[in-house]
Amino acid sequence: MTTPLFARLLAVAVVALAGSTALAAPAELTLYNGQHKQTGLALVDAFEKATGIKVEIRQGSSNQLANQIIAEGSRSPADVFYAEESTPLAALSEHGLLAPLDASTLNQIPKEYTNKAGDWVGVTARTRVVAFNPALIEEKDLPQSVLDFQKPEWQGKIAIVPTSGAFQEQIVAIEHTSGRDTAQAWLTGLKRNAKIYNNNVAALNAVDRGEVAIALINNYYWYGLAKEDGENNIKAKLHYFGHGDPGALITVSGVGVLKSSPHQALAQKFVAFMVSEAGQKAAVAAVAEYPLRPHIRSPFALKPFDQIDPPKVTPADLGSAHDALVLEREAGLN
Repeated sequence: MTTPLFARLLAVAVVALAGSTALAAPAELTLYNGQHKQTGLALVDAFEKATGIKVEIRQGSSNQLANQIIAEGSRSPADVFYAEESTPLAALSEHGLLAPLDASTLNQIPKEYTNKAGDWVGVTARTRVVAFNPALIEEKDLPQSVLDFQKPEWQGKIAIVPTSGAFQEQIVAIEHTSGRDTAQAWLTGLKRNAKIYNNNVAALNAVDRGEVAIALINNYYWYGLAKEDGENNIKAKLHYFGHGDPGALITVSGVGVLKSSPHQALAQKFVAFMVSEAGQKAAVAAVAEYPLRPHIRSPFALKPFDQIDPPKVTPADLGSAHDALVLEREAGLN
């Protein structure tokens, strides 16, 4: 028979045990991942193994997720937002939705690849390139500038992806370096000359199959195709413009912590991991992008980062790329 005193002690013990179990429950973060799925998974897997902190991934396009966060406001379940481009992060920063990042995190990455407000940081970079099919055009016959693709002789030979965030960043880069009229003329020419594809993989595959001679894409898509099919089995090659041309634009993927996150310390820890040596190695092992942390090497045979010779356009210059959407609409590309 259980005595009243023993019953009370047992009840207290059960409550205490339940409380300690709740306190010991594993922490979990929610990541809105607009970066490529394999990159997000690689970083999350490495972080979970290193810390024991679980991360739930919600996958989508960067612009879609940024708009969702803006709509959700302070009720957003996201703790961390990882974007394929810098422009959606700039939009969230403009809306005041991102928390300041720890200075020790920001200091791991060169300042030109972080937001001046200190609320997002670059993780990896890629460069805009031309994929071309040598059976249809020799590299020596490619123009000196990406702007030349607006000329009539390129009609029917180009693949573009107007919905691509990197393509939209390229529009803003042209506007920044050469003016709005130049950007508008370029888009008007591409509207006449180009075949439109839904994504960059489809555009690259069109070049590889010989449907079009060239495509405006990011460098890493070619490396993905070469890894999948074997470099000797694909026809498409890459051309780098260099000499400060907007065709050599460097774009940045980045990450920020939501101001509304109830897990600020854990979210900051995750972002710090992404720019750490271990995080950078995990990111660039997944996709052929450039690590932004100094002294980290990609396992892919990339063109050296210091030989790209991009235009003098930073993520700060690109902003939220709102003008790109306006210019595309005026040219009939969206």
